[in-house]
Amino acid sequence: MNKTKVIVTVSPATASKDTLKSFIINGADVVRINMSYATFDFCREVIASINEINKELNTCTSIMLDTRGPLVRIGHISDGKAFLKRDDKIRIFMHDVIGDCTKFSVDYSNLVEDTEIGCVVKTNDVDLQVIDKGKDYLLCLVLKEGYVEDNNSLIIPNLKLHKQFLNSFDKQTIKLANELNVDFLALSYVSCFDDVLEANDLLIDLNNEHMQIISKIENASAVDDIDRIIKASDGIMIERGDLSSEVAMERIPGIQKMIINKCHEKGVVSIVATELLSTMVSNNKPTKAEVSDIANAVLDGTDAVMLCGETTIGKFPIETLKVLERVISVAEKDINYDHMIEKAMLGEQIDITSSIAYSVASSAEKLKCKAIFAPTMSGYTARKISKFRPVCPIIAVSPNMDTIKSLTLNFGVYPLLVNEIKNYDVIIDKSKKIAMEFLMLQEHDKIIITGGYPFSAVKHTNFMKIEEL
Repeated sequence: MNKTKVIVTVSPATASKDTLKSFIINGADVVRINMSYATFDFCREVIASINEINKELNTCTSIMLDTRGPLVRIGHISDGKAFLKRDDKIRIFMHDVIGDCTKFSVDYSNLVEDTEIGCVVKTNDVDLQVIDKGKDYLLCLVLKEGYVEDNNSLIIPNLKLHKQFLNSFDKQTIKLANELNVDFLALSYVSCFDDVLEANDLLIDLNNEHMQIISKIENASAVDDIDRIIKASDGIMIERGDLSSEVAMERIPGIQKMIINKCHEKGVVSIVATELLSTMVSNNKPTKAEVSDIANAVLDGTDAVMLCGETTIGKFPIETLKVLERVISVAEKDINYDHMIEKAMLGEQIDITSSIAYSVASSAEKLKCKAIFAPTMSGYTARKISKFRPVCPIIAVSPNMDTIKSLTLNFGVYPLLVNEIKNYDVIIDKSKKIAMEFLMLQEHDKIIITGGYPFSAVKHTNFMKIEEL
């Protein structure tokens, strides 16, 4: 069982029930739907299929939904896309036009006012430089040629748009996510702490305490405000594709390491995304550089990694997932768990729960324990232990399915649904039984059982018990 979790993005091409089932069997912990491209009906169909598969396989795969975010988007283009040649000139209109190789429109009326002559705007791999302005258009020179497509985002580096963070579509998306009991909400193009609070306030209005907020870091202003964004979020996604449009590409590895470290210290989930195995979109083997990239993210202690185009438009989606799982499995053997444990204590408030979590992780390493069992009602104990990155798996047992699915992104945590966790002796016996039957442990193997007792009354971890099978 790999400790680093895997998120798989799906599209209509990869969302059949058989393909979804293959994703889950081969290690997908979370299925992601990107609302920049998906419809509400597609969401309902995928989530219904996942729920059916979870019942069939007795799994707890969770769902992540991405908002579109406050982006400038390109309007309709004839034939769906157009090729822009280097040194050609193109007009970007503020009113609707049918796009082609000479023009296209955007959905942001203030673009002329907000941009300056000389600035560069980007879409896909195309770079355009503003060389003149009209009343309702920008005249641009193509610096880097390529295709523009329907609904592509237009990125203006370092420009703060005069747009509300949650537009009407994103608000409807969050309401749909609430209706369908989605587990993770990924906020696109977060630029500051206040953006996260806006989404959190909407969840409060919906009385939703289950859905966790994942803030996507895709622009320079988010990097600048990362400490406050981490404080307001349940998780951080390092979205390296759009981020590289705003900061120098060579800065991305350092920013990634910095964010993973900060998330680790604060006990917040970190996710590394974009182009993990991009060559496998069209090839059945990865490059050595891609394998090293994934392994380094694992060695740095990220909670999860995410596949995007590889599993939406790729020719080898299942093979890609299998490769990713193999790379993770080998890389995890080289993690310096002692270092991770000590690093997790930096800045940690010294209380009963933290002290026990530290002791659990440290004892698991020293005693060569095979598993940690964490009976939990809220998931708090399992998350706290996950922060200390123990060498053995954390089996989080809970009678609450929402709690179970909320733990699917935490490093090393394997959630398991049980009927009840009211009785201490029953939990001890059940943990031993699970260890023998599901983990196939042997006589004399050691496990640790930890949690808060009485289970339904105590909100902190207050016991730790080491058992020899």
